[in-house]
Amino acid sequence: SRGKYRGLGIANFIEQTAQLDGETITIQFDTTGTVTVLAGSISHGQGHDAMYKIVVSDILGIDSDDIRVASGDTDLLPYGGGTYASRTAILGSSAAKGAGDKIIEKGKKLAAHMLEAAEDDIEFDNGNFRVAGTDREIALQEVAKAAYKPHSLPPDIEVGLFATDTFAPGTPCFPNGCHVVEVEIDPDTGFTEILRYSVVDDVGTVINKLTLEGQIHGGIGQAVGQALSEQIVYDEESGQLITGSFLDYGMPRAADSCSYDLGNNPVPTKLNPIGAKGAGEAGNVGGLGAIMNAIVDALSPLGITNIDMPATPTKVWHAIQEAKGKN
Repeated sequence: SRGKYRGLGIANFIEQTAQLDGETITIQFDTTGTVTVLAGSISHGQGHDAMYKIVVSDILGIDSDDIRVASGDTDLLPYGGGTYASRTAILGSSAAKGAGDKIIEKGKKLAAHMLEAAEDDIEFDNGNFRVAGTDREIALQEVAKAAYKPHSLPPDIEVGLFATDTFAPGTPCFPNGCHVVEVEIDPDTGFTEILRYSVVDDVGTVINKLTLEGQIHGGIGQAVGQALSEQIVYDEESGQLITGSFLDYGMPRAADSCSYDLGNNPVPTKLNPIGAKGAGEAGNVGGLGAIMNAIVDALSPLGITNIDMPATPTKVWHAIQEAKGKN
């Protein structure tokens, strides 16, 4: 429309995640029944704390307000693999589930003592230990408080309620998805406008929908920057870095993109107990190909079959002029 070129780009991707090392989690109750989750990986915007609270709350059946997360402190947790390779939802959450399951098993023994029942008759559901076939029950948090009263504990039960678990599967996961982008290019300026952007992802089990969407948004934003503007430029004669500050570097802005239409088609993996596949790089991995494919599709009537990233207005304008000169 209006003498501009429109193009549609599609990119299907499959990515390998969480292929290295393992992750360790400790879950520890204190004397008030409050839970501390000790995590090795550090969150720098991904929302790990909220994720751990959701996972532990679901496993132990306690309110997320009674859970706090302490991460990255090697005095408290000597080992943690780190934050990379879209691994924390996979490895960290699975380790949290393992530690939570150990907490429940430890708690059953003390609950049986407190309820004066056989340990084999104790069931756990929604934060409570119950004697099977009866209405006699006691909350996990009450059991945790009792665990810190040595004088009332049987001799074979240690003081405190805590557990540590390490999850190291050795087999990577493979999240996947499809990105579809529509762009419009102004031949007079070479400027590329992203009109519509739709994506459907399979990241396995979705733990926190809000932070998942935030990670996809952020990844797409990075793809927009890499595809359209970001580059390192040096002066050819002096070797001086020209794009050494945000005044000169082509950072993506909100005006460079559009609202994103996000869809989710979760297929939980069997490679970990949570079923998560990872989402940290999904937006970027699919976005780069989709955007560049859309640009090339828009310029295909001119015989243009390739534009190297970044497709800056200057680069696109010169490609258009060169193609018109040949035609």
